[in-house]
Amino acid sequence: MSEPFDPADVTWSRVSPRLAAARITTTCIVFALPLAVLVVIAVLTGEPWVWASAAAVALLVLWLVLLTRRQVRAIGYAERSDDLLVRKGLMFRQLVVVPYGRMQYVDVTAGPLARKFGIASVQLHTASPATTATIDGLPPHEAARLRERLASRGEARLAGL
Repeated sequence: MSEPFDPADVTWSRVSPRLAAARITTTCIVFALPLAVLVVIAVLTGEPWVWASAAAVALLVLWLVLLTRRQVRAIGYAERSDDLLVRKGLMFRQLVVVPYGRMQYVDVTAGPLARKFGIASVQLHTASPATTATIDGLPPHEAARLRERLASRGEARLAGL
């Protein structure tokens, strides 16, 4: 018997590990200024509680870095004959099933940081706003291949209706 988040007949494709590096870079950029301010204040005042605050922020960043790596490893997608499966999450797991016949269009996006790390995102849009699936962290050539394949499968399923 298969688990609901891991069907037995599915071979999962993983996203690029560069997604973890991009997310870790974002985390470090966000926390760099608060950490630097706390350290400067701690040096100037010598107050132990300011040093403790700086240490707490540094530990939070370390925890987020370790968590991000595990979260990225948990992301996967699988193409089946009639639908696309997208799974993500560690504690709160999610499995999205998008039938090809329900897809309206497929977006491929890459912001400046994503382009710097050589990754892109594929977003599937359906008629229902609640059923959009996003696959972050794909190499650009894989994102383009997936977009073309999903679009052609979606058109073929719509033609059969």
